[in-house]
Amino acid sequence: MRLPLFMLAATFPLVALGQAMPPLVPVTSFAKMDQYYNPVMSPDGKHLAITVRVPVDARTVPMVSFYSLPDLKLEGTVRMPAFEVPASYTWVGNTRVVVQKAIEVGSRERPQITGELLAMDFDGKHQQYLYGWDVSMYGRNRYSPDEGYAYPVYVYRQMNDHLLVGTYQWDLDQSSLYDFDSRNGLRKLVATVKSPRASFVVDNAGKPRFATGTDEEGYDLVWRLNDATSAWEKFQLQQNDTRLTPFGFSPDNRTFYAWQAEAEGRVKVISEDVAGGNRKLLAEDTLGSVGSLEFGGPEETPLVVYSALGRPKVTYLDPANPDTPLLKDMARQFPDHVVRLVSESADQSQVLFWVISDRDPGAYYLYNRKTNKADMLFASMDEIDPEHMAVRRPVLFKARDGQEIDGYLTLPAFKTAHKPPLILIPHGGPYGYRDSWYFDSDAQFLANRGYAVLQVNFRASGGRGEGFERQGYRQWGGKIMDDLVDGVKWAVAQGEVDGSKMCVYGVSFGGYSALMLASREPDLFKCAVGYAGVYDVGLLQTEEGVAGNSRRIAWNKRVFSEDKAEWARYSPNLHADTIKAGVLLIHGGKDKRAPKEHAFLMKAALEKAGHPPEWYYVDYEGHGFYDTENQVEVYRRLETFFAKYLGKPR
Repeated sequence: MRLPLFMLAATFPLVALGQAMPPLVPVTSFAKMDQYYNPVMSPDGKHLAITVRVPVDARTVPMVSFYSLPDLKLEGTVRMPAFEVPASYTWVGNTRVVVQKAIEVGSRERPQITGELLAMDFDGKHQQYLYGWDVSMYGRNRYSPDEGYAYPVYVYRQMNDHLLVGTYQWDLDQSSLYDFDSRNGLRKLVATVKSPRASFVVDNAGKPRFATGTDEEGYDLVWRLNDATSAWEKFQLQQNDTRLTPFGFSPDNRTFYAWQAEAEGRVKVISEDVAGGNRKLLAEDTLGSVGSLEFGGPEETPLVVYSALGRPKVTYLDPANPDTPLLKDMARQFPDHVVRLVSESADQSQVLFWVISDRDPGAYYLYNRKTNKADMLFASMDEIDPEHMAVRRPVLFKARDGQEIDGYLTLPAFKTAHKPPLILIPHGGPYGYRDSWYFDSDAQFLANRGYAVLQVNFRASGGRGEGFERQGYRQWGGKIMDDLVDGVKWAVAQGEVDGSKMCVYGVSFGGYSALMLASREPDLFKCAVGYAGVYDVGLLQTEEGVAGNSRRIAWNKRVFSEDKAEWARYSPNLHADTIKAGVLLIHGGKDKRAPKEHAFLMKAALEKAGHPPEWYYVDYEGHGFYDTENQVEVYRRLETFFAKYLGKPR
């Protein structure tokens, strides 16, 4: 339906807490993956590249799809091999796109980018395999197989089907930048830096200026290209001072933008003259680091940053950018939402934007500057009605040692006869990950059933600077657990939840936390759920990919130490005899992130202690179940399990 822009806000009525009882939303509505996602508009605004999930047998299969705009007529579809998905789309012309490939290994794990690139026209024809292990087959032996990784860096303004691609080989200590012809697959070397796995930063003319990478122990390094000598020189080392990581340039290329990080502090956004000096602070957050960043305008320059903590705050970086007033106007039209610019046509006449909130999984709109009208193209999780979802309230409390900790409390969107039971959901990771204000399926599912949900961004979480992350080193079963316990006690003290009815549920590191808390605080929780969790810290030191990998070995020493007594102290499977809470273990046999041995060790330990867990194991699933029926079954088992120990609040 086409609506004038000023009318769009009417489609999102505000709903106060304590409203009439919302319906019990079907489990399938929460378990269902987005059918449409990752849309990118072509430069001429006539086509849309998008990933579409199509039901195939027991699962939904992501496919590369192309639609005409604005009528959304299907123009072409390309099905990738099993478990392969498009990670990103980069238009290199009005009719040609480069696709970055990834592998889905589970619903609770981000797709793993393979490093392969392929190109195709908008109708799915004239496919060209550009980079990867299979390139010799498609390139007629022009190039040997690429045992490495490639990523798009820059698209030329003339849209000539060429692009700059950064590459590195797994076994080499250098990284290279190439010009790729997406039509015939030919490559031309542009630059090389002596660092493995480096990322190139180019200016608006496509000239390489910086490269960012790491040393053998995983510490950050930045190189700068010396124009006079054409040599790469170290620009910044990770030391106990300010570190800059460049990411973009002003339209005239005289100023570069960078993340600025203090050794123990928050990450900010600054600008500095390329010639040196005149450093300016552009964006910062009072408690944490600035969050995500978006580019816009005719030169695709840095446009806006969003804070990571609490409810996202917006900082506009360039008042002169023509997209700035548009985004501000959009934000006024969608109160209680965040508006994100996704892509726009080269002449800026059409803008694709995404609207999302804590209660709304999101919807994509196509705005026409000439008519000042916007069409809603599609909604994420289209079976979810935002009016029936709960508000996610940002919270801040002090841990027992005085450290400020942030998080989110989600209360049911209706009044219950009694204070709602509380379910603690620790996030995965743990290092660098964090829970955010945006729509969370687990939290909304449980809130819809009448439970309160607390999510705590304990030390080690992202968004607060490296110093905050480092506070979580060697603290898996220590201060991280303290923060979670202190968060629960804080929530109970606010008087809105029932402290006598509490459970803990988590995925990956969150699953570890659930069982660690159950063993460490046996009288605090009625039940604990570990989904795709790790439970033996010692076993982590011998997992696949550690031996012979200097970066992984150095990382493990930093976060786990080499103290085997500490490993044992922080392994919940070795303390199963202290667990009183009911336990549900959920795991997949093909999980590589948290190998199945962890689940079987935890299960055996509980059985030996005379406290057998409930068990849901699927041999062919990975890190988070992938098949639709299995995802639905996870939610059904959670619903039954929590009702058993906490009762049914509604």
